[in-house]
Amino acid sequence: MTLAKIPTKIHELFIEHGLVIKVEKGCQLFQEGERAEDIFLIQSGIIQLSKETENGKELTLRICSTNGMIGEGSPFCNLHYHVATAKALEHTTLLALQYRSFELLLTEHPALMLDYLNWLQIENMKNQSRLRDLMLHGKKGALFSTLIRLANTYGEMREDGAIFINFALTNTEIANLCATSREMINRMLNDLKKHNIISFDKSYITILDFHYLKDEINCENCPISICRID
Repeated sequence: MTLAKIPTKIHELFIEHGLVIKVEKGCQLFQEGERAEDIFLIQSGIIQLSKETENGKELTLRICSTNGMIGEGSPFCNLHYHVATAKALEHTTLLALQYRSFELLLTEHPALMLDYLNWLQIENMKNQSRLRDLMLHGKKGALFSTLIRLANTYGEMREDGAIFINFALTNTEIANLCATSREMINRMLNDLKKHNIISFDKSYITILDFHYLKDEINCENCPISICRID
């Protein structure tokens, strides 16, 4: 269920002009509040973007993998600091472009500028749809929509119609994606397992009844390009 995440021509800009950066598992690429100077394209690996609340709770905003772009909010604006913390969940290789260089390259190629703006609008729609689910359907909606987004991003369809989410997540990490507590996630996941909606083996979840999750939150059947976790 994976999709290309950025236009091919913009990907080529990073290949031609980007600087290779490697980040070890568990290390930070940048921290919330730090000065922002570069925009990044993930060549391999996985980067988690998160924010920390005043009481120290972590909220995961995105989990980005190969061909994902991060730090994309600052070009063409006066935002010169990172609004989230980026941490490698596994050994990750990225290409970095300075914001000023990226801006100049897009300005010189109007067709690429339109591609970038179109891609950025899709990213905004992702954020809006996730916020809508959190606000309208509470904790249950947050979990169900997160499972749907994980399936659309990392899901592998099985012959029996089940969807295996090929991405390991602890209950704490799922709670951070849902802006709720681990105890609440534990109860809801166990209840879904009891009713044969999902199964789980260690940190891997298989969705047995995908339509149930969608029906429970009145899913609007957004395009998969929008209903994603990356």
